[in-house]
Amino acid sequence: MATLSQWVAGSRPRTLPTSLVPVVVGTGIALGEDEAVWWRALLAAFVALALQIGVNYSNDYSDGVRGTDEVRVGPMRLVGSGVAPPRQVLAAALGFFLLAAVAGLALAAVSSWWLLLVGAFAILAAWFYTGGKTPYGYRALGEVSVFVFFGLVAVAGTVYVQAEGLPWEAWVAAVPIGLLACGLLVVNNLRDIPTDTESGKRTLAVLLGDRRTRILYAACTALPFMITLALAAPHPWVLIALLAAPLSVAPTQTVLGGATGPALIPVLGGTGRLQLAFGVLLAIGLAL
Repeated sequence: MATLSQWVAGSRPRTLPTSLVPVVVGTGIALGEDEAVWWRALLAAFVALALQIGVNYSNDYSDGVRGTDEVRVGPMRLVGSGVAPPRQVLAAALGFFLLAAVAGLALAAVSSWWLLLVGAFAILAAWFYTGGKTPYGYRALGEVSVFVFFGLVAVAGTVYVQAEGLPWEAWVAAVPIGLLACGLLVVNNLRDIPTDTESGKRTLAVLLGDRRTRILYAACTALPFMITLALAAPHPWVLIALLAAPLSVAPTQTVLGGATGPALIPVLGGTGRLQLAFGVLLAIGLAL
């Protein structure tokens, strides 16, 4: 039996801000429109967290039963390390998907029923990332999914359930948030290129190769600030998001400097802090 601390570690807590930042930004937009509804924002945050934990356990289960997690550089996996049986990890994944579905149903009931379709696609995307016979995460589509669901869908969805409309700011602000979420996956897959290649995972990093993957990461951390400058014309307060720029320097230098294996693990934390700071500052700017 896995201990509670092992279950918490298996949920990959360092990835959880990735699900909360889009909700914060979407709520900032709703505030700027004088349409914020706090209980709906909190419920949207719960949905995002439950989906994130669910997909983390789902990936743990799917990769574990395939045997592709037996040799890892990154954090512990429950199934791959043998501390929890696959059926328990699968049950945990399905349980969190169910919690997300119930909370999402409540949001759909007070806003629009078409959100049920969006939620269904989100859960299917979470499962088939590494689940099923042909997981798309093994076909270099992981970054596309992260950009869509942790950027466009999460930000726009949070705005919609509060304002019951989608101003153009929702789509523009979703782009830098999606890019920073992609940056986390890019550096994770950069670290795992040797083991993913050996196990047959065809991630985008494996296809691009080491050098181009490092350039892609740098783009994911630089472009959000360029988009902020463009957004500042109608919303000058968003320029405060530029205060997060120094947080991008160290992780980008580490990646472009050629760090490999365990040396890339701190980059994950640095990218997470960058995303959190940028998202909070952007949300404040949009609210003002």
